[in-house]
Amino acid sequence: MRIVIAGASGLIGTELTRQLTERGDEVVRLVRRAARTLDERAWDPASGDLDPAALAGAGAVVNLAGASISRLPWTRARKDGILKSRIDATATIARGVRAAGVPVLVNGSAVGIYGSRPGERLTEVSQEGEGFLADVVRSWEAAAHAAAQPGTRVALARTGVVIGDGGAVKPLRLLARLGVAGPLGSGRQHWPWISLHDEASALVHLIDHGLEGPVNLAGPTPATAGELVCAIARDEKRPYWLPAPASLLTLALGDAARELLLADQLQVPAKLIESGFRFRDRTLADALAALRAS
Repeated sequence: MRIVIAGASGLIGTELTRQLTERGDEVVRLVRRAARTLDERAWDPASGDLDPAALAGAGAVVNLAGASISRLPWTRARKDGILKSRIDATATIARGVRAAGVPVLVNGSAVGIYGSRPGERLTEVSQEGEGFLADVVRSWEAAAHAAAQPGTRVALARTGVVIGDGGAVKPLRLLARLGVAGPLGSGRQHWPWISLHDEASALVHLIDHGLEGPVNLAGPTPATAGELVCAIARDEKRPYWLPAPASLLTLALGDAARELLLADQLQVPAKLIESGFRFRDRTLADALAALRAS
C-alpha cells in the first residue's frame, strides 16, 4: 500500500515509517520544502498548498503535523501556534484527501479533549472537557472530519504521553538526570501513556481496520504521573524526592501546568481493545525497558 505521512520526521512519524516500510508498504513523506528524494512531496500547510497529485494512489494518509505542546511556557503566541499549526495542516490535508479520493485518513488528536477528569474512566464516548487543549482538539478534529465522504473514513488518534526517546519524556529524563525528579503536584493524577512502538502499531491498526471517529491510543495498564516520573528516575538510577507543589507549577506555567502536568486523565483504549489490537508493551515497565533497549 502507498501511505502518505505528514509529520514523518517526528518521533511518532519516524517509528511509523519504519514499521510500514518493514512490512512492505511504500511511504511518501510530505515535506515543507522542495522535494529532494523520490519519496518526498512538497506542501505548504500555512498557505494551504498541497497538490492532490501528491496523494494520488494512496491507500491512506496519516497526518501527524502540528507544533509541539511540550515546549514551555505557553505564551499567547505559542498557544496561537499550537492551534494554527494543527488547523492549517489538517484543513489542507482534508481538502487533498477529498480531491484525491483517498479511502482512509488517520489524523492525529490528543487526550486533551477530555480535560482534567479525576475519578473517571475516559473512553471514546466520554463527554468532552474544558480548557485550552480541549478547545484546540475540538477544532482539530472538526478540521479532520471535513475529509469524510462516501468511500473515505476518518480515524482520530487521541494520544497522551508517548514513551520514546523524545517528546514529553525528554524533559522528564533531564530532571531525573539532574537529580531533581519528584512528584508533580500530588503525583496521583493519571497520565495516559503508550510506548512509541505501540503508538505506531496502533496507527497501522487504524489504517488496516475499519475504525473511524475518535480512538484512544493509550497503554492498557493505567499509571499515575508519580509512577511515571519515579520509574524514569529509577531507570536513570537517580532519586525521586523533590516535590513540585501544584501552586508553584501553576504560578510558573499557568494553563500548561493545569492541562499538561496536573490534569488527571484515566484514558481507556476501549475501541483498540475491542477491535483486537495487541499491545506489545502492556505496562509502564515494559515501555521503559523497550526504551532502554532501543
